[in-house]
Amino acid sequence: MISSLRHRLRSKVLLIVAIAALFAPVVADAQQATSPAATAARAAAPPEAGGMSAARLERLTSAFKKEIEDKRVPGAVMMIARKGKLVYTSALGVRDPKGADPMRLDTIFRIYSMTKPMVSVAAMILVEDGALQLTDPVAKWLPAFKDVKVSTSSGEVAAQRAMTVQDLLRHTAGLPYGELTQNATVKDALAQAGLCKPGVIEFDVRDMTGAEEVERLARIPLIHQPGTTWEYSLATDVLGRVVEAASGKRLSDFMSERLFKPLEMSDTGFWVPEARMARVAEPFDKDPLAGTAIKLIDVSKPPGNDSGGAGGLSTAGDYLRFAQMMANGGVLDGQRILSRTTVKLMTSDHLGSRLPLAPTPGGAVLGASTYTFGLGFAVRPSDGIAPVPGSAGAVYWGGYGGRVFWVGPQA
Repeated sequence: MISSLRHRLRSKVLLIVAIAALFAPVVADAQQATSPAATAARAAAPPEAGGMSAARLERLTSAFKKEIEDKRVPGAVMMIARKGKLVYTSALGVRDPKGADPMRLDTIFRIYSMTKPMVSVAAMILVEDGALQLTDPVAKWLPAFKDVKVSTSSGEVAAQRAMTVQDLLRHTAGLPYGELTQNATVKDALAQAGLCKPGVIEFDVRDMTGAEEVERLARIPLIHQPGTTWEYSLATDVLGRVVEAASGKRLSDFMSERLFKPLEMSDTGFWVPEARMARVAEPFDKDPLAGTAIKLIDVSKPPGNDSGGAGGLSTAGDYLRFAQMMANGGVLDGQRILSRTTVKLMTSDHLGSRLPLAPTPGGAVLGASTYTFGLGFAVRPSDGIAPVPGSAGAVYWGGYGGRVFWVGPQA
């Protein structure tokens, strides 16, 4: 397991340019995690209390100490909970390689795409409220998408059906990331619209408002007919705009009210106040493998829009509480965020055998894992086939910068 995790993160270095640091909250055994004594995953407990081996967990410490000594990462924060008990914590290396400030458990990370699962939960809160439906056309909430076209080898054609909220949640809307798509026409259009910034940080659109992002993106054709192909995408950014339209609130405000505050995720949001900037993890100047310069989003001031796809910040401890809530079937410390039924829906296969993965870098993001996809989470369909240990029903996602989390209900 350690070698597969380390390999996966090294592979991410090549893909994402940089690892600022790692945090890996792992939550398991949800059946026993809902008892009053086992919901918080906050106070540390001996590994044996969660049915784990202290000696084998120490292999993680040794492995990542070597990664740090070999200058592959500046530092790492890892947390593992089982049966609702926090059985392993580790803060290794430095928060910023330019100084001597050590990595700490409360270090704040740019979590990039690990924002997506949280925004997906925000959307499903609105579904449970009756304010939003999975079958809603996106254009119901964002009218600019009403007559969106689809890019084909023979030119632009009409969409065969409207993209829906479910398409946004499962990345089947046909909305591309400019740095991943191989559709040159769409890639150029995204760059001209300022929605992809080659040579800077491609997906950073914090310099525009949410309304501007929607208007610009809606003028660009889709790369697939809605509902036909899985390709990792800007869909969760658009989902964030849908959450704003359906709730009548800015995304950060809605998520703070309905998710972060109830779960006591006090260091999670879309920017960092000045008083906390000294706790933010920073990377090497250059990627130690690729040798290229590392560029980061500026999190020191409120953004023009709250990027649902890549704009979040959090600590390992905060994100662990989010993951534990999911492992518990939507509840933590008496705070019910989602129903157990909704959590099951989100963590089930929404692709089936009908919807292929795109044969492109945007499809390979999921394809290399052999997982399928639910609503905001990659979902393991079986114990076997996948290249890493695990069991059926496990969910995970990671983020640009070396972040990763997973929840394994059966283990």
